[in-house]
Amino acid sequence: MTTDSTGLRIGTAPDSWGVWFADDPRQIPWQRFLDEVVSAGYTWIELGPYGYLPTDPHQLQDELGSRGLKLSAGTVFTGLHKGGDQYQRAWDQALAVAGLATAVGAEHLVVIPDLWRSDATEEVLESRTLDDEQWARLAAGHDRLGKALLEEFGVRQQFHSHADSHVGTQREVERFLTETDGRYTNLCLDTGHLAYYLGDPLRLIGAYPERIGYLHLKQVDRDILAETLKNDVPFATAVARGVMTEPPTGEPPFAPIIEAVSAIDPSIFAIVEQDMYGTDIDRPLPIARRTREHIFGCTRLARQD
Repeated sequence: MTTDSTGLRIGTAPDSWGVWFADDPRQIPWQRFLDEVVSAGYTWIELGPYGYLPTDPHQLQDELGSRGLKLSAGTVFTGLHKGGDQYQRAWDQALAVAGLATAVGAEHLVVIPDLWRSDATEEVLESRTLDDEQWARLAAGHDRLGKALLEEFGVRQQFHSHADSHVGTQREVERFLTETDGRYTNLCLDTGHLAYYLGDPLRLIGAYPERIGYLHLKQVDRDILAETLKNDVPFATAVARGVMTEPPTGEPPFAPIIEAVSAIDPSIFAIVEQDMYGTDIDRPLPIARRTREHIFGCTRLARQD
């Protein structure tokens, strides 16, 4: 295995072990998750849902440090298109998550928009699309949040487009980037979620290279995706059916994306995040090992540290 010191830093996340919620009896215990990350060969991880890993920064640092692990980012959830008290809701999360993440060295906050269809109950919560006023609130809210995160914590906001959210298609992602300020709001390019709506990560990278701040690596199964879109299957059900599949069996290929982003900025993180909520807890570790081997075998522009 040959790597290049200028390549992207490769890591993984609780999501690749089926973790979507801070507390769910079906999920793998956090201690076992951390141990299996090490066994799979990764150094970098994300925080996952706040409260899954220890929230005391000293305990978290001890748990990570004793295993040789490091934190790349935390995650918050926002509904800034709704206005009202949504900015305060986002900021309250940010105070907790960014405070914890930066205390152990992370420099990024992945921000996921609220879904129009619940990933917990599959209930339709609101319209699938935003009007111009909602788009304006969404963009202004994220720029305000990103500016505050940078000034308060020195952490960078990375917006994550998502299936069953208002920012999912390539056109929607491009509109979001056009209406936001790159000083405060950039993109966590999730290859699987963009491909979920038939987007092209390489074309997006080529069109907006200065806005790519972070990567999530995942692939979609083309056949399951076709049925998902045809039958309007909720995202959570699609995940249970395996729409996010083990690399390299799905799309898009990782090597061209890693190499294109590495040419922009080799300090960017590329975090494996295979949605596997509801999976048997013994299943993720072998997949994580094979995925890491695939990534480091398909490109020289990948590194562990």
